[in-house]
Order: sequence, then C-alpha cells, then structure tokens
Amino acid sequence: SLSSRMNEKGKSCRVCRDLNELLSLKPDFLVELASPNAMRELALPTLQNGTSIITLSIGALADSVFYNEVMNTAKLNGTKVYIASGATGGFDVLRTAFLMGNASAKFFNEKNPRALMGTTVYDDSLLNEQKTVFSGNAKEAIKLFPTKVNVSVAASLASVGPENMEMTMVSTPGFIGDTQRVEIKNDQVHAVIDVYSATAEIAGWSVVNTLLNIASPIVF
Repeated sequence: SLSSRMNEKGKSCRVCRDLNELLSLKPDFLVELASPNAMRELALPTLQNGTSIITLSIGALADSVFYNEVMNTAKLNGTKVYIASGATGGFDVLRTAFLMGNASAKFFNEKNPRALMGTTVYDDSLLNEQKTVFSGNAKEAIKLFPTKVNVSVAASLASVGPENMEMTMVSTPGFIGDTQRVEIKNDQVHAVIDVYSATAEIAGWSVVNTLLNIASPIVF
C-alpha cells in the first residue's frame, strides 16, 4: 500500500477511511483528484475546516450557485481553492486578456473514440470515422462529460466564464492521448495555448507544480 511504501522510506503516511477522519488531522491542504461530484461533497466542509483545496475536478465550479458558495465559504474561513492546470495551461494569459476587455474564447478537445465509451455520444461508427461529437459551451459540455472536459471549465473560469466559452470535441479513430487547445482574442491580443498529452500524467504533475508555487517565495 501507499502507506507501507511511505513508511519504508521513513515518511509517515496515514490512511484515512473517510473525509471526516482526514479533516480531523487539520491538514493545510487537501488535493482533490476524484470527480466533480466528489468536489461538490467535500468542498464546503473542507474549507470550513480551515483546509484549502487544490482541485482537478474544476467542472463542479461550472455551477454558478456552487461556485459562489465555495467562494463565500473560503472567504469566511480564510481558505482558498487552487485550480490546477491539469492537461492545459496558460491561465495567466487567459486571465490577462479577459481583464483587458472585449474578449472571446473557444476550447477544442480531440480524443480517441474509446475514451467516449459510456457517454451518450458514443456509437461504434466513431471507431471508423472522425466526427465532431460536441459543439456548444463549456457549461453544457461538463454536464455531458462530467470527467472528460474539466480543463475547458478551468480555462473558462480564468477568462470568459463557462457559458461564454465555446467548446468543440472531436473524436478521431486511432488517436492517442488528448489535445486541449484554447484560444482567446480581444482587440489587442490573440493567444493560442495548444497542449498535447499522450497520457494523463501531466495532470498529476500540475498539482505538484501548484504545491511548489504555494510553498515558493517566488510565484509563477
């Protein structure tokens, strides 16, 4: 187990069986890697506990009511929610371009059709032909794909918002990994952040980067 491996290295790692047991340890940070539903369940009690959150399940925050509850709870308890970049990035330029005014943005995702199995858009024809399986906005997309387009919601929250972020998903037979491309424009700036990842490993490392940024005296 992870606990035994950590103990072998001389580092303490306690296994907690539920959220209450974990929060009783009064951690400074909780890293959430589960799902938007899990984020909805744990966010408020965690923040009320005085524990800040680093999350990859940003899709939960596409719900404006929940978003405001999280923001207000964090303010009241002196805690924060850190949105890890996951399999995308460029939140700084997205935020800057949005703050300059008159911005529009769109998000493109390409994946293998097998990654869509179990969703309402999947059918066997996708195994043989490239097809646009979704076109709408980020808020609509996260409802249809709760665990597959969190990055589009993250990019939208850094810029134009989930309802204003255009979202397109393409299924390509034989495609390996994911392409996440976000584009933002205003009267003076045109930026494209195009990230290809063969595996989901980049998402885990984005959490490590977030933790390093929190601890560092120089913040990127």
